[in-house]
Amino acid sequence: MSGKFELNAELRQDQGKGASRRLRREDKVPAIFYGGGEAAQPLIFDHKELKKALQNEAFYSHILTIHINKEKHQAVLKDLQRHPYKARVTHLDLLRITGKEKITMQIPLHFKGGDVAPGVKEGNGIISHLISTVEVRCLPANLPEYIEVDLSVLELDQSIHLSDLKLGEGVELTALLHNNDQPIASVHIPRAALPTEEEAAAAAAATPAEVPTTVQKAPEKGAAPAGDKGKGKDKDK
Repeated sequence: MSGKFELNAELRQDQGKGASRRLRREDKVPAIFYGGGEAAQPLIFDHKELKKALQNEAFYSHILTIHINKEKHQAVLKDLQRHPYKARVTHLDLLRITGKEKITMQIPLHFKGGDVAPGVKEGNGIISHLISTVEVRCLPANLPEYIEVDLSVLELDQSIHLSDLKLGEGVELTALLHNNDQPIASVHIPRAALPTEEEAAAAAAATPAEVPTTVQKAPEKGAAPAGDKGKGKDKDK
């Protein structure tokens, strides 16, 4: 993956909460640039330039080119802090990339084929996306921008798991390294379409119970019919 995103940064001289607040008032974003066996460097970014770059999903999983004092450095975004209610970025953590060491990154999942899945078209089910990103480990050169998930073969009540994903060369899923083959997406009948316990109980109560059939035994030979009991005694009197 090449350095598609380029950002200009300045070395930050003043540090501390007070200095960070002053930078934010000037529409700047404080950051820290670390890793690669070198000392950490505090940096400053322009908020408008950074905000524009963050509108692209690929920025979060792409190798970035950072310009510092006319020198180019490769980095990936490791952490991003935002203001709790304002549309502002308050701090960045950037990891320096050397190209020789594996890195661990969160990569977005791109789902396709859900509209033609048999469980949706024929079974009237719906797709549930259980996770939207996965953590991968690989060399920077093998870092994928996203991972595609094909849902077109899903039947009703079926799921796709991490082990079903097609990964690029040298890319590993950290969850699978820990034997955690979790589901990614599934097809199921919407809960609203299933009867509730109350509805099931009402339906059962509305069903007429079976009436047992009584079979009357035929009188034994020589015995009086049941309705004539006692008549003989009255006749003798």
